[in-house]
Amino acid sequence: MLMTDLQIPFKNLMKAKMDSGGLAVGMVVRLMRGIEIAAIAKSAGFDCLYIDLEHCSFSLETVSQISMAATAYGVTPLVRVAGKDQASISRTLETGAQGVIVPHLETRAEAEMIVEAALFPPRGDRSLLATSAHTLFRGGPAAEVMQKMNEATLVVGMIESMAAVENCADIASVDGLDMLLVGTNDLCKSLGLPGELDHPSVREAYEHVAAVCRSKGKHLGVGGLNSRPDVAREMIAIGGRYVSAGSDTGFLMSAATAAAASFR
Repeated sequence: MLMTDLQIPFKNLMKAKMDSGGLAVGMVVRLMRGIEIAAIAKSAGFDCLYIDLEHCSFSLETVSQISMAATAYGVTPLVRVAGKDQASISRTLETGAQGVIVPHLETRAEAEMIVEAALFPPRGDRSLLATSAHTLFRGGPAAEVMQKMNEATLVVGMIESMAAVENCADIASVDGLDMLLVGTNDLCKSLGLPGELDHPSVREAYEHVAAVCRSKGKHLGVGGLNSRPDVAREMIAIGGRYVSAGSDTGFLMSAATAAAASFR
């Protein structure tokens, strides 16, 4: 049976929403290892799960289970890898993730390496497995599989330093890179302004990245501003197409703290 005859979760719903001009809202996952988090994200109204391997101890087995469940619920699973190495990027995508977020991107060469690892020929050099979670473990014509997988894979680079901001035009020129996601907390640290999320220098950096994204046809992502939704809304207004709204850890702590206080 040909791939075109199958109903396969190839379509990246988050990517489609951003491409059509909508705002995708994500939930960061660092604590909950069960597939239940996918159902919670769906019920809560999130567009995607952002599984954060940079700041948690999840195994790839856990990532795979959450990713497959999220896809079944229509919630796009993205994974932030811990580093920039090609093996981590391609292996993480094999779990069933529909996108990869690479932290601390600072040069065009790094962006090219990320795309090469994340995408199949002719855009990259990712190794092809005949059957995978993405194809529901069914085979199909190799050229068609690679084309559809490339179309459905979201490749994201994080802008988290002033060096990255200064180089973002070169970074955004790389074909196959879909989004520049500003990591506001690390950007503040790079500026010598830890925690000053609303500082004018931070907004200036955002405005520069947003302008580059518009000129290069990339999406702007807003990260690290869940504690300041007022500032996040400002960044969305200048072109943000994705925003991290908070994490499972933060949601649990906030609700638990409020509940405990209400009984004191």
